[in-house]
Amino acid sequence: MADAENPRSPSAGTAFALLVSLMHRLRAPGGCPWDAEQTHSSLKQYVIEEAYEVVEAIDEGSRDHLVEELGDLLFQVVFHSQLGAEAGEFTMEDVVERICDKMTRRHPHVFGDRVVTDAREALAQWERIKREETGSRSSALDGVPAALPALLRAQRLQTKAARVGFDWTAWPDAWNKVREEVGEVEGALTSGDDIRVAEELGDLLFSIVNVARLRGMDAEDCLRRASEKFTRRFGKVETEMKAGGRTVTEASAEDLDRAWEAAKAQERQGHPESGMRP
Repeated sequence: MADAENPRSPSAGTAFALLVSLMHRLRAPGGCPWDAEQTHSSLKQYVIEEAYEVVEAIDEGSRDHLVEELGDLLFQVVFHSQLGAEAGEFTMEDVVERICDKMTRRHPHVFGDRVVTDAREALAQWERIKREETGSRSSALDGVPAALPALLRAQRLQTKAARVGFDWTAWPDAWNKVREEVGEVEGALTSGDDIRVAEELGDLLFSIVNVARLRGMDAEDCLRRASEKFTRRFGKVETEMKAGGRTVTEASAEDLDRAWEAAKAQERQGHPESGMRP
């Protein structure tokens, strides 16, 4: 709880110092054997997992869950910093100072005498300063990690291209491209050429990301929600089959389809606004 609400609680600085000290104790002799064995490489998966759990907590709208998951993500930052300190490469102070310096440099309208009128100008200024700082980069698309999930990477690449003027005028133009790509996928499917099919399917997915982006939506989030919806409805199908003394594998295609449509109808009754959803 914040200090303003509870004067007896430690300050953020004190609490953070406690976390750093705790991490040091875990890695020190007599600490935790598992923590002592970890490396930057072995921890990569946990950084990704914790970041996605933060996203999940945000979607849930649970304050307590979000606080917990943000703590887990912060712990990963502290863990990597501890490893850096032990190797004599960098410290937690280096990490904090680097991000503070960067934020100060890239917000001259806040910490200097620059003026921006809206968020768009602030973002354009950020990109301009970033390009000046990373002069070795030769492309406007540089800086998008190849390890990002494919849909998220596609959206980031499209966003960067749009910032230098390479973009559709509006979403209807991008949707026309989707229609075009669907035709090309159909042609590839009938050709029997799997390499061509894979290429055209990739183009179709990429063009769909463009539509989501131009509508102000996150394609990765759209697909995640669709996957959650599928999981939820499939669970209802399994429940119905079990109630009838069968498993999903034992049911006919017709019965499965009927149960699926019933699950959809049940959700729509509970959420009238979803009537237009698939």
